[in-house]
Amino acid sequence: MIHDGLAREILDKALRGNNIEFEEAKILMDSNITPLDELIKVSNEITRRNFGNEIDMCAIYPAKIGLCSGDCAFCAQSVHNKCDIKVINTSELSNSDIVENAKELYRLGVKHYSLVTSGEYLTEIEFDKIVAIFKSIKKQAKIGLCASLGTLTSERAERLREAGVSRYHHNIETSRSNFAKICTTHSYDDKIKTINVAQQAGLEVCCGGIISMGETAEQRVEMAFAIRKMNVTCVPINILNPIPGTRLENQALLNNDDILRTIAVFRAVLQDKSLRFAGGRDKAMGKDEYLGYNAGMNAMIVGNYLTTEGKSFEEEMCNLRKAGYTI
Repeated sequence: MIHDGLAREILDKALRGNNIEFEEAKILMDSNITPLDELIKVSNEITRRNFGNEIDMCAIYPAKIGLCSGDCAFCAQSVHNKCDIKVINTSELSNSDIVENAKELYRLGVKHYSLVTSGEYLTEIEFDKIVAIFKSIKKQAKIGLCASLGTLTSERAERLREAGVSRYHHNIETSRSNFAKICTTHSYDDKIKTINVAQQAGLEVCCGGIISMGETAEQRVEMAFAIRKMNVTCVPINILNPIPGTRLENQALLNNDDILRTIAVFRAVLQDKSLRFAGGRDKAMGKDEYLGYNAGMNAMIVGNYLTTEGKSFEEEMCNLRKAGYTI
């Protein structure tokens, strides 16, 4: 039972489908006021009402890895961090292999397929290569196409749309107030500019971030409200994977209760937005990862990530069945 009447009022407000305010979300984030089980009960009901019992699956393909000029504290691909990764250039990509990969994933039930590149801005040759691959996939597979290619111009956004891409992925990573602690080579406003460019070109936007990077609970709420203001389609929530060689390699992770509470509050704030469980979830939560779907997740990234391996498709389906979901 909730002993604080205000918390009950806020949960009832969210349950009715009304927008909660920033200060109200902070109350839900406070474990001394709002019990986690009551919060999850409400967030789960909101999720089921908006998305039913189905989990939307997306897969990513690393089209370029490493040598990024950005100094993001969490990222193994940054030249500013000392990480042992295999560099991959777009010139090494095989159109036919990627098309077959997309077709197989679609057969397994994956609805969206994203090509992801490192670096803040692709060269013209690199971008042309990516566009050609998207066109090949579009001709031969029915899967929805997403791109995550860093900074975007209006001309490039239009070319992606014409190639069959319907969604652009560009995370804000964290809250505005915390961003400078995570990255200094580009700004939070640079992120917002690319998101606006994608939306103006008629592309849906997938935008989220990473939790457990040393931010406060209030800063996680701040990120959720910034995303709500942008009116994006999909919100990936990553949990930090402290990779050796990055500036956050020794960062302590949130405990599972705090992760679940964050997911549930994001659901209360972003009621009709797709919340996608993304990287780091298995390392951070272990066998309790499936609880994230009951807390508010209705989508997931399947397969491998960028510089780290994910679980097998069979393991992912097992987690979904534990949570009572289908694909």
